[in-house]
Amino acid sequence: MTVPTAGDTMTDHRYLIIGGGMVADAAARGIRELDPDGSIGIISEDVDRPYARPALSKKLWTDPAFDWDEKVDLHTEETGAAFVLGTAVTSIDRAAKTVTTADGQSYGYERLLIATGGKPRGLPGLASSERVLDYRSASDYRHLRAFADAGAHVVVVGGGYIGTEITAGIVLNGARVTLVDPDEVVGGRTFPDDLARAFQQRFVDHDVELRLGRRVSSGAEHEGGVTLTLDDGSVVEADAVVVGLGIEPATQLASDAGLTVADGIVVSSTLRTDDDSVFAAGDVAEYPDRILGRRRVEHVDNAQHQGRQAGRNLADADETYDYTPMYYSDVFDMGYEAVGQLSTSLHTVEDWQEPTVTGVVYYLDDDQLVRGVLLWNVWDKTDEARKVLAEAHALTPDMLRGRITP
Repeated sequence: MTVPTAGDTMTDHRYLIIGGGMVADAAARGIRELDPDGSIGIISEDVDRPYARPALSKKLWTDPAFDWDEKVDLHTEETGAAFVLGTAVTSIDRAAKTVTTADGQSYGYERLLIATGGKPRGLPGLASSERVLDYRSASDYRHLRAFADAGAHVVVVGGGYIGTEITAGIVLNGARVTLVDPDEVVGGRTFPDDLARAFQQRFVDHDVELRLGRRVSSGAEHEGGVTLTLDDGSVVEADAVVVGLGIEPATQLASDAGLTVADGIVVSSTLRTDDDSVFAAGDVAEYPDRILGRRRVEHVDNAQHQGRQAGRNLADADETYDYTPMYYSDVFDMGYEAVGQLSTSLHTVEDWQEPTVTGVVYYLDDDQLVRGVLLWNVWDKTDEARKVLAEAHALTPDMLRGRITP
């Protein structure tokens, strides 16, 4: 690990990456596919080197043999990258091709990749702490694991992707969980009603206390715990709180540098920003998906594939990112893979082999075009799902059932 001292004024790298997540690892490896020698620097607010983030809410809770060093640490040091951990980049000077960090150090680059991810949405009255966890880092996992192993009462706020996974993980490890969800049914914004109710029942079966249709109106941390007041006036006391309300893409650094920002940092099909020397990838990048149009994706499959392509393009490959990513989730004995947009604001066509157990759900927009495919306990069919999305203009709703089979 390279850590600058107070006497350092400038460290130059051919390739500089802002952000230390899975995009950084994939990008460093992508660079090395084409350039075995160019220096790589990675500056990260995290205190850990890049690691497999999905494990924080999946395998680390469900598989006692899942080893951090072998399975979670991505060993990005194999690329020869130099790491600066535990500090944030505060500014980019595109003219000088330098960045400055919060501790006053400067780093020069020839090519820059912005992979800053997102900032978690918080709760009113509560700052992040050892008891109030945004659950975006390995440090958060270590703190939460200590509470769970002690059989503490944990409140999870938000019944989305991360919230449901971590609720299941904590409960399966013997701790008590209360899930506070603004939806009236867990999964109600994502799954058709019958499926959402079957999904919710698994939480009931595992003795999760559900506080549905509720939001946190205020919170206070005190010695020994956290108090949450919900919007109906009720109070929930907890040993720790996990906040799973999603993220806002961390675009301020790019915006301050004069780069175009919309929902994320706007990039071309080769992942370049307005500046030919600056690229963006991962949660923070808004890119033109070849099937689904301009979008921003917050899942690991995109981080890995887009990160690798960004790294190759940093090293002058000039290749189009033409991959449409998938994502997946495992909760209790249920699992799914998906491609595209899943939302009950869209129309759905359901094709079940066994209702709410095994089947495919298609999500269609108002023009009857398929925009998302949910593969519920149906595996290794994401390429077929991509094909459906690519051929959406030629498909009518009555042509969907039976199109993808387990």
